[in-house]
Amino acid sequence: MINSEDVFKIGQFAKPHGIKGEITLLIDYDVSDSWDESEDTPYIICDMDGILVPFFIEDYRYKSDSSLLVKLEDVNTEADAREFSNRFVYYPLNKIDAEELTADITWDHLIGFKVIDEHKGEIGRITDTDDTTLNVLLQIDHNGQDLLLPAAEELIKEVNYEKKTLFVSMPEGLLDL
Repeated sequence: MINSEDVFKIGQFAKPHGIKGEITLLIDYDVSDSWDESEDTPYIICDMDGILVPFFIEDYRYKSDSSLLVKLEDVNTEADAREFSNRFVYYPLNKIDAEELTADITWDHLIGFKVIDEHKGEIGRITDTDDTTLNVLLQIDHNGQDLLLPAAEELIKEVNYEKKTLFVSMPEGLLDL
């Protein structure tokens, strides 16, 4: 069984392309280089009704800098491909180079991470990010209440992608607001 902490979101399927089962993959993080280098048949993972399911890639090609046309095994018609429309696409964390991962990371990739303060311990999980202001804010579920933490590099001590944890040094009094 594939667990959510073992995968990394790389993008989202859009709509089918043509009638032979190809589907557009809008990529946030391009892992296709590892598909070419892999000795095994490359695969992606999709959330299918709450279960993470692997799908093997038969073929792919670039449509643009930010999208691929992907042909999955046993997906042979437009109707088959339509089942994947708007689904998030994941890739196994253990197949991603950690240095490459941190170079292309965005704040949205931290959604679902557990936040641990160096003095207060576990604070909660990141549920969303807010980039509508000058400073990006991480929205954290703290005991059922929304807590906003500035996504400032000086507050972040460590990010563990495998364990999906974010170690921070929270400003004094932030939890008391």
